[in-house]
Amino acid sequence: AFCRGRIVRVPKGPLIRVIGTEVVVPCSVSDYDGPSEQNFDWEFSRETDFMRIVSTWDPTFTSEEYQKRVGSGDIKLRRSSNDAVELVITNIQPTDQGRYKCSTPSTDATVQGNYDAEVQVKVISDGLLVSGSKGRSSMSLRLSEGDSFKLRCSAITTSPEHTHLHVTWQIKSGLTWRDILSLTHEGKFHPGPGYEERYRNGDIRLDTGANDTYRLSVSQASSVDGGAYRCLVSEWVRGADTSWQKIQEKSVEIATVAIQRTDVVISTSNVSVTERDSLDLTCNITTDRSGIFQAEVMWYFSASPDDTLSDAQVLLSVDRDSVVSDSTLISLSHVDRNSYRLLVRDVDVEDSGYYYCQAAVWVPLHNGSWHKVVERTSAPVSVLVTPLEPDYEVFLNASKTPKFSDDPTELNCRIVNAQDTEANIRFTVSWYYRKRLYGDDVVTEELLATMDADWTLLLGDRSRERTQNGEIIFSKKATDTFSLRIQWTSESDRGDYFCVISAWSRHRNNSWVKSKDVTSTSVSIFWATQDYTLTVEAVRLKPFFVAGHTFEMTCKVSSKNIKTPRYSVLITAEKPRRDQSNPNGTTRIISLNQDSVVRLEDWTDQTRVDGVVLEKVQENEFRYRMYQTQISDAGLYRCVVTAWSPGGGGMWREAVNGLSNPIQIDFQTSGPVFNVSVHSDNPTIYQGELADLLCIVTTEGMALEPDDMSFDVSWFAVRSFALDREPVLLASLDRRGIVTQSRRNGSSDLSLERISPLEFRLRVHGCEDQDFGNHYCVVTPWVRSSTGVWQREPDVKAQPIFLSVKMDVLNAFKYPLLIGIGLATVIGLLSCLIGYCSSRWCCKKEVQETRRERRRLMSMEMD
Repeated sequence: AFCRGRIVRVPKGPLIRVIGTEVVVPCSVSDYDGPSEQNFDWEFSRETDFMRIVSTWDPTFTSEEYQKRVGSGDIKLRRSSNDAVELVITNIQPTDQGRYKCSTPSTDATVQGNYDAEVQVKVISDGLLVSGSKGRSSMSLRLSEGDSFKLRCSAITTSPEHTHLHVTWQIKSGLTWRDILSLTHEGKFHPGPGYEERYRNGDIRLDTGANDTYRLSVSQASSVDGGAYRCLVSEWVRGADTSWQKIQEKSVEIATVAIQRTDVVISTSNVSVTERDSLDLTCNITTDRSGIFQAEVMWYFSASPDDTLSDAQVLLSVDRDSVVSDSTLISLSHVDRNSYRLLVRDVDVEDSGYYYCQAAVWVPLHNGSWHKVVERTSAPVSVLVTPLEPDYEVFLNASKTPKFSDDPTELNCRIVNAQDTEANIRFTVSWYYRKRLYGDDVVTEELLATMDADWTLLLGDRSRERTQNGEIIFSKKATDTFSLRIQWTSESDRGDYFCVISAWSRHRNNSWVKSKDVTSTSVSIFWATQDYTLTVEAVRLKPFFVAGHTFEMTCKVSSKNIKTPRYSVLITAEKPRRDQSNPNGTTRIISLNQDSVVRLEDWTDQTRVDGVVLEKVQENEFRYRMYQTQISDAGLYRCVVTAWSPGGGGMWREAVNGLSNPIQIDFQTSGPVFNVSVHSDNPTIYQGELADLLCIVTTEGMALEPDDMSFDVSWFAVRSFALDREPVLLASLDRRGIVTQSRRNGSSDLSLERISPLEFRLRVHGCEDQDFGNHYCVVTPWVRSSTGVWQREPDVKAQPIFLSVKMDVLNAFKYPLLIGIGLATVIGLLSCLIGYCSSRWCCKKEVQETRRERRRLMSMEMD
């Protein structure tokens, strides 16, 4: 199994071949060393000595006896791969019978295996005879589609060897021959490609008869069966390796069959008819069948040419007994033997589509029954039914046009010069709006409303809300007049308007189908407008005040080109960026709308809910007051005014906005400066211990009494080594002593207390891993002024301190270690007890052993 050597192979002989045929003897080599492409030498021997025939690498190898045949190509080598060649003898003769040896020159490092192989070739005489029926030459048959026919050929062999015949019937359609049915040399029937179904149905058979005849029977012939037929016979012999080998092949053309195809054709191509007219189509069956037959015809209708007959609608049919199915508006008549006429009266637009004609031909059998021989479907005929379009014109005019904003607009769309209109025609309208654009911008049309065939109004997106509110009214004033009314026209309504009148026709099933659209010319709705102007001036009433006093300012408004305006006022403040409550800088404080309703906007100070007032002094003057001002109120104050004009339906419409000049509040104080720091005696603790954090407030500058100072303290934590996460609020203590804690997920607890006027302590009880991180406090100072008013100072933030929580390894592993040692000891003692008991009582055995003498081992040198 582990040896490897060169192996040269040729077929197992003897190879039996027929005189005059082409012989191919393959030779291959495997398991060799050296180059991948190997060379081969072929030699021939009739008795003992070998003569050299041909070589792949030595042109002088050929013996003189074979030089002429090799030169003419009668004998040649054909390489099939790098390690295989074929010896080809084109016209083998009896003198070529003998032994053929294939040799390979050595390219191996060591000589192992075999380098040549021999095969015996035996040449026999040609004993195969193939002929047509009764020796006749090829005949011609002309048949109709659906007929049957039979063809015969004779094949016999007188070969001295035990050979088998393989018979194949073939048809030639075009340039190639195709297999129909074969009787193999092993006695099996094999249908050709495309004939499997017909062979299983029995429409194609191959029968054997006397005198070595082979008969092909074809039933239900179709157009694909037309062509030249031949009988192909090959002779096979079983080789020494039990495999079958084809030794020769012969063929003879038997007949040429022409099949007259039965076609179903509609005499007309594409048809165009006018609505209410009649549609006339004729179905013709083209066949040269002269015997008795009956036709079965069925008409189909389909809306698309791609639909199958299963999806199509059956219009009318006539069976082979000439019985026509019942229909009111459609009739079917038998014009002559091969023609059937379809007549559709009073066609409608819905009759437009594709029409098919399907015909089946039936012939009588000997037992009196009828047999369907062929069925065909015609190509579709396109039928277009042109609707009867009424003739009319459309005129659009404006009965009311606006001169100013909020004036009414009314448009009338009338149908004029209507002709050829009957009771089966009705009209509907569609209204469109086109906005005027300047430059090269594309003008888009917007649908305001449209009517369907039932005069149901369908609203567009632009007009839906205003129509539901009654601002836009669509109506039909008369049978030929449609109206569009805008109760209060706004600037956004300026543009071009046009209408489209649609004519609808009633069909046989009482449905309505649109037949025509006519568009009117556009009407422009436009009026000249002047731009609105609004001026707002803010004035401070008190030139100087200090913290705790009342701030007061007025806003005076003037406008132009606004009809009976009303004003809404909003007071805003632009605070310094250091204000933590408003990082964007602008705060909406209080507003008063056009109906004089006051509303607090972003004013969230619960202690000063009534500290701001905005009131209307005159029609165009407003006053703003802020009581007990704080230092945190410093900033720029403005009035934002919006002018409103009365719109349609009692609604107010925004006209223009205005912004006043700023009024500044700036407190010049020399009060104390507050600093905050965080301290901890032990920032590194173990789990479960208590952590103490101190927030210490220091003052600089003017000294204050402790009763004149108060603080809001909030503690925050950032759960990371770096300050790259959002801070988490832990607890807060306001200046009234109320402590508020945030919700916690762990088991640790917090406490926050004031331990001195300027020191606040945060304690974390039972610290856990999640309590680590940077901790800091934020202090909001409150200072009481000489007038007794508490003033809020800016927030002060301390630098964070990092709190580290460690794990006590000894305490963590103490109890698990003791439990483990105890369990191991108990299990060990129990194992010893079980082993002792088992050896003492269960496995005790008396063993008598022969006493052996103790002797010293022999030395290795004496072994």
